[in-house]
Amino acid sequence: MAVYDLIVIGGGPGGYVCAIRAGQLGLSVACVESRETLGGTCLNVGCIPSKALLHASHQYHEAIHNFPKVGIVTDSPSIDWDKMLAYKQSTIDANTGGIEFLFKKNKVDWIKGKGQIVEPGKVQVGDQTFETRNIVIATGSEPSSLKGVKVDEKTVVTSTGALELSSIPAELVIIGAGVIGLELGSVYARLGTKVTVLEYLNGITPGMDAEVSKTLQRILKRQGMDFKLGVEVTSVAKKGKANSVEFKIRKTGKVETIKADIILLSTGRRPYTDGLGLEKLGIGLTGQGQIEVDSIFQTNIKGIYAIGDVTPGPMLAHKAEDEGVAVAEEIAGNKGYVNHDVIPSVIYTQPEVATVGKTEEQLKEEGVDYKIGKFPFQGNARAKSIFQASGFVKMLADRETDKILGCHIIGPSASDLIQEVCLGLEFGVSAEDIALTCHGHPTYSEAVKEAALACGDGAIHA
Repeated sequence: MAVYDLIVIGGGPGGYVCAIRAGQLGLSVACVESRETLGGTCLNVGCIPSKALLHASHQYHEAIHNFPKVGIVTDSPSIDWDKMLAYKQSTIDANTGGIEFLFKKNKVDWIKGKGQIVEPGKVQVGDQTFETRNIVIATGSEPSSLKGVKVDEKTVVTSTGALELSSIPAELVIIGAGVIGLELGSVYARLGTKVTVLEYLNGITPGMDAEVSKTLQRILKRQGMDFKLGVEVTSVAKKGKANSVEFKIRKTGKVETIKADIILLSTGRRPYTDGLGLEKLGIGLTGQGQIEVDSIFQTNIKGIYAIGDVTPGPMLAHKAEDEGVAVAEEIAGNKGYVNHDVIPSVIYTQPEVATVGKTEEQLKEEGVDYKIGKFPFQGNARAKSIFQASGFVKMLADRETDKILGCHIIGPSASDLIQEVCLGLEFGVSAEDIALTCHGHPTYSEAVKEAALACGDGAIHA
């Protein structure tokens, strides 16, 4: 049997990108994936299907609330849920099929099944054992569990089940106010569902800039989502067709109950390493069950690497992709590169939220002397013209050097606007550098320039 240069275990964003890049570099590559389609959680039951439903539900919202304002008169729109789900599935199929095409183009073998590392250089899939010079573990993550909550993916669901509901629920309770819960809550709130979010902490989107988090919560509340913060879910019960969630208010100890058709458990994700044989191999793990790696993503065993959600750091598809490219370069004898200080984070609610670099809270904790340049989208002509003037751009820069330290955006197309700042952080630019760069008009990006101006003498349109 031929010996591969590399076997990647996991066909998600990190794994498939690693395999493709390795193939481009001339290595003989195989990718082990147990799903019937490539793309992992992201393309099959995560990022892509959720964005499809966010888009569809936003169009419905626009048709109801904003079409009449711009002179488009139609009969009252209705929802065909089956067609909406079919649209979501067509989006999944197009993307996963595209990965399979890229595998063939770059001569990557797809080994279908669940992989186990029996020893360094050997991966077992079913009854077959494949030999390889290098192994990359890219098995991703799975939803975290919660004591007292039993998931059946029908009425008590994770994000996977929430994307496949047989009908639009009248009432939805979401346990956890993180990215996934808020995005899926937005989908169903737009479609008419009463959405209640239960969160253990006293604020939503833990770890995000506090001013942005509070603003997002206010906007989502205006959109119909209800929030109960500082509560601890103790149990979920089912009686007939009804579900109820019991929770304790942490400050007072008072116990309350709320009923819902569907309960979404969205309390984060954990590394998925089941069945890989890590314990037998003696691969080092952190206290959180993540695989420990060095600067080139190699574990404590030579020739075995790990990337993405199974390693420390944010569980983001683009982080995994960049690590996949970097480790492929290293294995091919080149130099891989990932700047983990410049990894943007995005929430695809309406408005979108995007952040990169340090938060104001982090700078205060670190004792950094900083300044803030802030500009509201209410002063951006294009945002106002399409009824998306809520939110702002908040730029943080070093008070002495003017070097950009972080940026936090809540507003239209924030997911795209943040990339300008990512590039700026990567090359160490100052706020003045962005302020002096000509931005097209009318564009949302002018709000970024205005925030940069606000770090100096002041914004023009505020």
